[in-house]
Amino acid sequence: MTVPDSVSIVGGGIGGLSAACHLADAGADVTLLEQHDSLGGVAGSFDSDGFRFDSGPSWYLMPEVFEHFFESFGSSVDAAYELKRLDPSYRVFWKDGDRLDVPADPEALAPKLEAYEDGAADAFHRYLDHAEAVYELAMDRFVYPRRARLRDWIDGDVLRAAWALPLLQPMDRHVRSYVEHPKLRQLLEYKLVFLGGSPYNTPALYTLMSHVDFNQGVFHPVGGMQVLVDALAGLADRLGVTLELNAPVSEIRPNGSSVQVHTNGDTRRADCVVANASPAHVEQSLLPPEQRDHDDAYWGERTYGPSAYLLYLGVKGEVEPLRHHSLVLPVDWDAHFETIFDTPGWPTDPTYYVHVPSKTDPSYAPDGRHSVVILVPIAPGLHDGSARRAWMRDRVLEDLAEHAVDLRGRITVEHEACVSDFANHFGQPQGNALGLAHTLWQTGPLRPAHRADTASGLYYTGADTQPGVGLPMCLISGKQAAQAVAADTPA
Repeated sequence: MTVPDSVSIVGGGIGGLSAACHLADAGADVTLLEQHDSLGGVAGSFDSDGFRFDSGPSWYLMPEVFEHFFESFGSSVDAAYELKRLDPSYRVFWKDGDRLDVPADPEALAPKLEAYEDGAADAFHRYLDHAEAVYELAMDRFVYPRRARLRDWIDGDVLRAAWALPLLQPMDRHVRSYVEHPKLRQLLEYKLVFLGGSPYNTPALYTLMSHVDFNQGVFHPVGGMQVLVDALAGLADRLGVTLELNAPVSEIRPNGSSVQVHTNGDTRRADCVVANASPAHVEQSLLPPEQRDHDDAYWGERTYGPSAYLLYLGVKGEVEPLRHHSLVLPVDWDAHFETIFDTPGWPTDPTYYVHVPSKTDPSYAPDGRHSVVILVPIAPGLHDGSARRAWMRDRVLEDLAEHAVDLRGRITVEHEACVSDFANHFGQPQGNALGLAHTLWQTGPLRPAHRADTASGLYYTGADTQPGVGLPMCLISGKQAAQAVAADTPA
C-alpha cells in the first residue's frame, strides 16, 4: 500500500503499536509519541518488591488474531513469546457455595451442565455451533475487512439469512432460548463484561465470544502481557519506528497539507497523525474547537464501558482454591449491572474477577507467595475518594474470604487503581477502563471511524474505534487505521 512520507502516532498502546508497524512496513517514516515512560497503554505491567502485576488486560483470547498479526510481518507468536493454554480455563465461585471448573475441552464441560438443567449439554453444543458460525461470519466479513462507509457494512447474504436477525436482540434473550438456569446464563454471558457491556444492552451478535472462550480456549503468555508489548515494540523498532517515551502531546493541529503535534514544548510536523487515544479525549482536550467532529454533549451521551476498582496484592502463603483466573458471582447479578449502567453506584454485593498468574507462572512472585489482582467492575464517573476506596477494599476482601479464601493478614504488597486513575493517567472519558461499550448503537459502523471528518490528516485507532474493545481488536484496529491512511494517500 502507498503511505505518506511521515506519520506521527500519538499513544503507544496496542492499537498505536500495531498501526506503527503496518505503516512503517509500508515505507512511512513513523514516530510514536508515548506520554508515559513505558509502552502498552492500559495493557501495562509493573513490579513491586519481587512481585509482578498485569495492571490491565490479563486474559489472552483469540490466539489466531495474534498469529495473523505476526505472520503478516514474516514472524510468528512462537518466535515472539511462549504461550500456555490454561486447563481449567477458569473457576467460577457462586456465592451460594457452588463451584464450577471450566475445562479447556468443551466436551468435558457439557456433561457438567446437566446438573443445572436437563438437556443443558445438548443445548450447550447447539449454542456453541451457532457461536462458531457467528464468529466465522463476523471475522471474515465484518471484523478483518476495513469497511469505511456505512453502506460497506450492508451484506446482502447476511441480511437475507433469517438466522442472523435474532443477533440484534439483547444477549440475555438469545441465551434464554437455549438455557434458563441463571448460572448457565451467567456462564455464557460473563465475557460480555470484557466488551464493556451487560447481557441486557449488548446485542446477541457477541455470542461469538462463547466460541472464543470455550472452543478457542484461554492462554497465558509466559512473563505476562508485558511480553506481548515488548514483542510489538521490538517489531516496531526493527521496522524503523522511532519510539519516544515521556513525550506527552498537548495539542494536535491539522494545518493544510500537514499536521502539527505539540509535545514537551516542541512543534513537530507530519503528513498525518494516528491517535491511539479515545476520540472523545482527542476532541475535547487536543484539537482546536473548530476541528472537532462532535460537541461535548455528544460525548456525554455515549455509553461507556465499566470502570474498575483494582487491588494489586502480594500475598504470603497459598491461595487455594483460587485458580489462574477465577470469577466470583452472585447467583442474581442483576443488581450489580444496574449499579453500572442504570443507577450508577458502588456495588454492595459485587461481581468480581481474581487473577493469580503465579499459579501458572512462577516469575510473578517470590517462592511461597502469590501475585493476586482483584477487579471489581463499577460504573464510570463515580467519585472514588479515599474513604470510598477503603470501603470497597474491605468489602471485596471480606467477600472473597467468605466465598473462596481469606487473604487478610497475609498481604505484604498492596496497590490500587480506580476511576480517577483511568481518567487522569490515560485520559479515559469518565474514567472508564475499557472504551465505548458494545451496545447495539455502538457496534460496527456505529462506533467512531478511523478517519476524522473535520480534521484533515487525523486518524484514530484503539478500543473506542472499529472494530472494538480488547487486545485482539486493537491489533486489528491498528491495521485498519493504516489502511485508512493508505486509502487517502495518492499513489
